[in-house]
Amino acid sequence: MQEQIDLNEWRERALSFEKAANKVVLGLERQVRALTIAIFSRGHVLLEGDVGVGKTTLLKAASRLLGGAYQRIEGAIDLMPGDFLYHAYIDQNGQPAVAPGPLLRHEEDLAVFFFNEINRARPQAHSLLLRLMAERSVNAFNREYAFPHLTVFADRNGLEREETFELPAAARDRFFMEISITAPEDREFQRDLMFSTRFHDADALISTLEEGLVPYDKLNAVSATIQEHVRAELALQDYAVNLWQALRHPEQAGVEIEDVEISRLIAGGASPRGMGMLMRAARTRAWLENRDYLTPDDIRAVFPETVGHRIFFTPAYELRRDDIAPALLNGVLNKITAP
Repeated sequence: MQEQIDLNEWRERALSFEKAANKVVLGLERQVRALTIAIFSRGHVLLEGDVGVGKTTLLKAASRLLGGAYQRIEGAIDLMPGDFLYHAYIDQNGQPAVAPGPLLRHEEDLAVFFFNEINRARPQAHSLLLRLMAERSVNAFNREYAFPHLTVFADRNGLEREETFELPAAARDRFFMEISITAPEDREFQRDLMFSTRFHDADALISTLEEGLVPYDKLNAVSATIQEHVRAELALQDYAVNLWQALRHPEQAGVEIEDVEISRLIAGGASPRGMGMLMRAARTRAWLENRDYLTPDDIRAVFPETVGHRIFFTPAYELRRDDIAPALLNGVLNKITAP
């Protein structure tokens, strides 16, 4: 018999998750909300930002709050797919031996797999990650390993360019959300981060959080119930389709961006999968706001994090992505009339 899901109780858990995460990072309320939406939508998350702004701290905090087994791998130029799956070593008898790698160590009990500085790894390593994120399974040692409750977290160092590799379009598209992390501008937050000693030991700070506050092995059922619970009226559906069409053909929607020939901007993206992820995130956001129906604000609130990394520009404009992508998203939202 299927367990009954109490969405009101789970909403309180989700809000408690947010409150706890906001204790270990400051000035990142929007980013924490986006991360919460992704987790309750059963999506994988990529954080991007400068060094030392709290990316790893936030992801480790989320991992503790989810509970379950946690594994981590460091991006490196010599990292290969086999490094995820097995570890070769010399045993106590001097004989070669093989042990399960970080991905296989806990099998189906693995709750979070964290890929640190993913852009330091070569595309060969990214290829294994693609299947892991898409199917939550891998093949190794002549069998298939399934990870039904797995969430993949990754962060990307956006500052350094040497010995780094841009993620291919297919890899970026597998991430449910790409969230930008920046240092807080608020002076009081800056003062706390500099002088409050509790922020000087991130591991000790994270250890104060309640482990398993949001049980990781229940999220599949909770997420499915949320998606069924939140309805989308016909006018809202038309609005969402209009946004999709404008993303694919911004020149037809009348979007204009300074110093950009808009008809030559888009190379691809805004796929059916990507737009489905947008609506999945919007439904979860509506649920967090204690509603069982979608509004345009739900879509607008998750638009940058779910869509921005799924639009691919022609080579002439790709190097200016950091400036052009936000302008395009804002242009589309401003041009399409909400119901």
